[in-house]
Amino acid sequence: MDPMNDPRLEMLRQAMSRRGFLGATGAVGAAAALAACGTGSKGGSSSSSGSAAASSGNAAPVATPSDKSDSDKSLVWANWTLYLDYDEEKKVYPSLVAFEEKTGIKVEYKEDIEDNATFYGKVSGQLGNGQDIGYDLVTPTDWMAGRWIRQGFAAPIDEANVPNKANILDTLNNVGFDPGRKYSLTWQSGFSGLVWNKEKLPNGLKSVNDLWAPELKGKVVVLSEMRDTIGLIMMSQGVRIDGPFTNDQFNAALAVLQQQVDSGQIKQVKGNSYKEDLINGQAYAAIGWSGDIFQINAENGDKWGFALPDTDGVLWSDNLLIPATSTHKKNAEELMNYYYQPEVAAIVAAYVNYICPVKGAKEAMAKIDPKLAASEFIFPTDATLAKTQVFRPLTPKEEQEYSEAFGKVIQG
Repeated sequence: MDPMNDPRLEMLRQAMSRRGFLGATGAVGAAAALAACGTGSKGGSSSSSGSAAASSGNAAPVATPSDKSDSDKSLVWANWTLYLDYDEEKKVYPSLVAFEEKTGIKVEYKEDIEDNATFYGKVSGQLGNGQDIGYDLVTPTDWMAGRWIRQGFAAPIDEANVPNKANILDTLNNVGFDPGRKYSLTWQSGFSGLVWNKEKLPNGLKSVNDLWAPELKGKVVVLSEMRDTIGLIMMSQGVRIDGPFTNDQFNAALAVLQQQVDSGQIKQVKGNSYKEDLINGQAYAAIGWSGDIFQINAENGDKWGFALPDTDGVLWSDNLLIPATSTHKKNAEELMNYYYQPEVAAIVAAYVNYICPVKGAKEAMAKIDPKLAASEFIFPTDATLAKTQVFRPLTPKEEQEYSEAFGKVIQG
């Protein structure tokens, strides 16, 4: 079936008509920045200390299991929440239903990723032992994808099964953590910035320091992804996170987070579930992700605003990656290929409102909704991207030390 003639598009058009708020909010802000963005994610940015390791590797690859794809038309996909087009009435993912009908492959879709570190902790032991982790496709942030690749936890993509791999944006095709995209394909990119309840804060938020206003005590939630939360605080202190910052500069930002947690200014530090605090009124302000706010506004009323801070926002990417222990690798590759069709990529982008990584999707989007095709949240201009920074690659020593220090603060 031609995706553009799929009757499910009418449902998507109706859903998108409820989501016009983002087009009205304006740009949130260099193709060069997006190129570097083979780097970040809904969970942060790229720690491509794994860059060189991605090609040379510093761990033995996990033994490849037998592929059951020909005899067992199924796969299990782990993703973040609010990250695939969804029909609230029918309780289905329309693009996934279309894939299943087209291929006969049954997909068990699980919103199992709360944050990168937690998910990695859940599966890394089994991966290290070469045991099936129960997933055939996962969606980690660039820096975490780099870790999987250099540790031998990722299966190489058979390009014969994924011809649409050629549709990836040129700026994302040759990233440091995975040169030539031999193991991964970008799922979505996006922005980390400021979120606020428009009824409680009619004047909005302009800077990270606005989160520390006395009237917001106990009503702020921030992300458990270090590169997003610490990155925004560092930038508010005049530090460029895409350059060679120092330990002292990192620690200065960490001290601010510690102070705000200890004082009760920050109610909680959370992963994907931070959205629930906004929806139930437990939080009036947050450090959050752009597309999430688009979706909770669509589903719960236009109650929240989103903007990049005046000192810049964080730009990140998440990736499709097949675990080395997958027993349905070819099925997973078929799904990757499907979502890299411009028409299908446009359907997903129209719902999630994150930056689409697929060539031709903007033109396909124009056939669905011209207003969304002009959205800076989905197809940002260089001017918008210039208002963002990508958290620089960390050395293995920095990765360990910074993560441990951050963990101590957020875990209390």
